[in-house]
Amino acid sequence: MYNKDKNLNKVRTIADYQFGKGCGEVLFPDGVTFLLSRTNRVRQILHNGVRIATVRARDGMLTLSIAGAIVLHRILPFPSYRVVVCEDAAPFASKGKTVFAKHIISMDSELRAGEEVLVVDVSDKLLATGQLLLSPHEALSIGRGAAVDIRNGINEEKDG
Repeated sequence: MYNKDKNLNKVRTIADYQFGKGCGEVLFPDGVTFLLSRTNRVRQILHNGVRIATVRARDGMLTLSIAGAIVLHRILPFPSYRVVVCEDAAPFASKGKTVFAKHIISMDSELRAGEEVLVVDVSDKLLATGQLLLSPHEALSIGRGAAVDIRNGINEEKDG
């Protein structure tokens, strides 16, 4: 098996594990390219020169770019992997600002702290992607503090 095929199978398997069966093939179609670390491990996955995701060195899980979040948003049914924020918080989230627990209306109850999430408004419009800092129970019952560390907002100047 060629190294590129091995890498493609590896990132598809990670995506299937992290987001659900079938997500890997949609998120990483044939023709994706890889940026490797000095030790030849996959770090970033690009499609047509646009970063789709990064493999975290710490735990081997994926972090999404906005391009990757758009793909997942399209294929995952509501409310999967979603955090729904109120109308007041939507513009801030879309600009890459932290989402606070008091601004969360609802969220996927199956999520766990540390997971990659899609931040959406009440009409399920994608606003951002980030890492969940609190469990759904904590975010909805405590109602204070940072709940989602936004990685990329849909209206940010750059995607990094």
